Amino acid sequence: MMSIDRRDFLKLSAGAAGVALVTSGCSPQQDTRSEAGDPISRLKPMTADVVPITDAERQQRIEKARRLMTEAGIEAIYLEGGTGMFYFTGVRWGNSERMFAVVLPARGELAWICPAFEEDRARELIHFGDDIRTWEEHESPYKRVAQVLADRGIRSGRIGIEERVRFFLYDGSRKAAPHLEYVSADPVTIECRVIKSPAELALMQKAADITIEAYKVSVAMLEVGMTRSDFRAISGRAHAALGVSGGIGAQIAEASANPHGSIKRIELKEGDIVLMDGGCGVDGYRSDISRTIVFGEPTSRQREMWNLMKKAQSAAFAKAGVGVPCEDVDAAARQVYINYGFGPGYQVPGLPHRTGHGIGLDGHEWINLVKGNTRPMEVGMCFSNEPMVVLPGEFGVRLEDCIYITEEGPRYFSEPSPAIDQPFA
Repeated sequence: MMSIDRRDFLKLSAGAAGVALVTSGCSPQQDTRSEAGDPISRLKPMTADVVPITDAERQQRIEKARRLMTEAGIEAIYLEGGTGMFYFTGVRWGNSERMFAVVLPARGELAWICPAFEEDRARELIHFGDDIRTWEEHESPYKRVAQVLADRGIRSGRIGIEERVRFFLYDGSRKAAPHLEYVSADPVTIECRVIKSPAELALMQKAADITIEAYKVSVAMLEVGMTRSDFRAISGRAHAALGVSGGIGAQIAEASANPHGSIKRIELKEGDIVLMDGGCGVDGYRSDISRTIVFGEPTSRQREMWNLMKKAQSAAFAKAGVGVPCEDVDAAARQVYINYGFGPGYQVPGLPHRTGHGIGLDGHEWINLVKGNTRPMEVGMCFSNEPMVVLPGEFGVRLEDCIYITEEGPRYFSEPSPAIDQPFA
């Protein structure tokens, strides 16, 4: 039999998601399946008002990249399928051993290198540039890259390689045009992507809103005996019902003391900590949210550590703002643990990792909130705020909510948990 607090918590979680659960005198399984039916079946897609990134905005990104290339002395950048290509061109393409790439020159039209048998599909997707260089299966795609560069008048200088480009593609292109210098494209690609536009922020906000709704239903369906795999399946169904692909992982009891969990099979029981972490994508833009609860009545130790972690998260948020070095935000969260007697540094009990990471089209992007990163925050930068506390052999608590920087200071995409027994604001 669950405690009154636990039943109230289930009502709160489910009610916030628009699902009424009757819990008095019933087991959790009876609550969700017998009397209320399947709460996930009552969810509706939340994506009808999503506005994808426009071609006009992508053209602005290309022009910004060209300005940055000129400043960095880079003649062109090379990208293969992935979030970098999608960011600039809107093209999604799965990577294989066959080269599919785009060359974005500082001057001149974009050019694509594509397997010949894929040309028709490529033309359906490509909105920028009509120059598509195809190669047959017995031919070298690397020679096509060299031809593109030569046709753009690039016979010397530096070619930027985007950081996710696989080595064999870089190496083959380098050998085909050895007279050129190959460098990192980071001064172009990262500097474009770390500052989010209003349209990007809106997509990230929608992703966060959807994940919170998926959380509410998924948490309300927790049952004795459930495993992390069970919970992931439920949360995946919830995200799908809300119109996106996503999911939430769960680490139960002592597994929560490992920041990324354990492969051990642990079945949920009364009194266990449940640390959950997950998100979804909306037009490619990611959410990343963590919640930590107790399945049942929290002990004084669990409540104290949860409140300590909440204090560290609040300290990081209070420190963030325009012009603030990223490492100062990490230090503010870490000082909370030092004052308590944990740490210092990455020692546990305490915070064993950075306070946060960048986020956007990738769940983990630049710039990290970590010691040594003196880069000041700027308007449009986005970060996770997750200064987890780890107690080895006991449990861990992580509350993660992502922020974006405005002229007035940081703002949350998802409202932080108010209390250990109230995971949703």
